[in-house]
Amino acid sequence: MLRRNRLKAKLAAAEPVYGLISSIPSPAAIELIAEAGFDFVIIDTEHVLINPETVENMIRTAESYALTPLVRVANLDGKAMLRLLDGGAQGIVLPMIEQPAQLADAIRACKYHPLGQRSLNAGRPGAFGKHSLAEYVARANEQVMVVAMIESAAGAQRAAEIASVPGLDMILEGAADLSQSLGMPWRIDQPEVQRALAETWQAAKRAGVPYCAIARQPDDHARWVERGVKSFVLGDERGIAFRALQAKLAATSTGGE
Repeated sequence: MLRRNRLKAKLAAAEPVYGLISSIPSPAAIELIAEAGFDFVIIDTEHVLINPETVENMIRTAESYALTPLVRVANLDGKAMLRLLDGGAQGIVLPMIEQPAQLADAIRACKYHPLGQRSLNAGRPGAFGKHSLAEYVARANEQVMVVAMIESAAGAQRAAEIASVPGLDMILEGAADLSQSLGMPWRIDQPEVQRALAETWQAAKRAGVPYCAIARQPDDHARWVERGVKSFVLGDERGIAFRALQAKLAATSTGGE
């Protein structure tokens, strides 16, 4: 059954929220993230080879911990988003949004009438028809989130138009791909990249849409908090695990614990 979207509720209450991208295709990865105390997880199917059954089991695991499961899709294929939502995803993260029309089409694919045209199904989010499906449709429209990633120069230029699309729940920055589109791959600290990020944040703020920053450097979090940002992705569990393993080995080999 579709759970209450705790992330959406916290965003509405202007509470701080923290999430991770899950790139390890295993329910155990979700357990680690949930037990660590995060508010939400973005299961990555854009950069990760992962089968649908595993995604569904990762969603189930998140549900059992009241961890809000979002899924980042590889493209804007409406049928792919439909299957993920029917599998229980509480939100879809859309990569590389550059046009408001793209976003509007994706929102329609994720929402039932009168907000969209998502195909009707009495699957696991609808408790297999145990309760009123008409009530489930209304609940799904309330609880399912649509998150747009603005991660290109073209997207940043149209950030105000994108942020104004009805039904958008959050904008997630994508500084890495943004830096590449500006001709400086991975150099996210460059003024031009930071300026584009700031413009995107300002567009979200003007539209009243929550902005989610990715804190990469030690002072990133404080800088975004000063701007009033309350939503953060703190990387992915692969990178965190790698750095922890690397540090452990280094400490041990040099005589540390």
